[in-house]
Amino acid sequence: MNEKRDSARVIKEKLVVEAESLAQSTEWGPTAGRYRDLMRQWKAAGPAPKGVDDQLWKRFRAAQDTFFGARDATNAEQDRQFAANAEKKEALLKEAEALLPVTDVRAAKEAFRGIAERWDAAGKVPRERMKDLEARMRKVEQAIRGTEDDQWRRSNPEARARAANTVAQLESGLADLERQRAAAEAAGNTRKVEEHAAAIEARQAWLTEARRALEEFSG
Repeated sequence: MNEKRDSARVIKEKLVVEAESLAQSTEWGPTAGRYRDLMRQWKAAGPAPKGVDDQLWKRFRAAQDTFFGARDATNAEQDRQFAANAEKKEALLKEAEALLPVTDVRAAKEAFRGIAERWDAAGKVPRERMKDLEARMRKVEQAIRGTEDDQWRRSNPEARARAANTVAQLESGLADLERQRAAAEAAGNTRKVEEHAAAIEARQAWLTEARRALEEFSG
């Protein structure tokens, strides 16, 4: 029994030395894992002589407390900083969301660029708030880009020409169908009249949409 206790003393002395060497570490994850390993080894070592065991345990526990206390304090400070960063980003979001709806794309882009720079500089936020804040910021960015793309599309001469050509083709096709229906009516061909009437109705609906699309273009 004395030999076992003396062997445990030797093992625990080594564990204490390592535990004390880790007390000032700031590698929170790896060091916390290593302390867990040391604790398992401590328990597996068994009891050392009574007086020595108590002294070694006090040193071991003191080293642990030093490390975990520093880690908890750092995490608490980080949480406070992240919360403050989230408040900064909330304020920036109000600025960004005030740009909508976009009336002046160039001014909105310039203002958003400045807000985005301050957003990045604000730093990290609590994990549980990250998704919502980023989604709101992205929504503003997409709205500005969407307005810019829409304006470009409506001022694009090639796209306008295509829209005008579509309207012209539909109008020409509709005129042909009207003539064919009139001819079918004159010939008394009821079936053809009905077929042409259905085709005319569909073509008129397409023409209405095509004209609406053409009207969206500027110039």
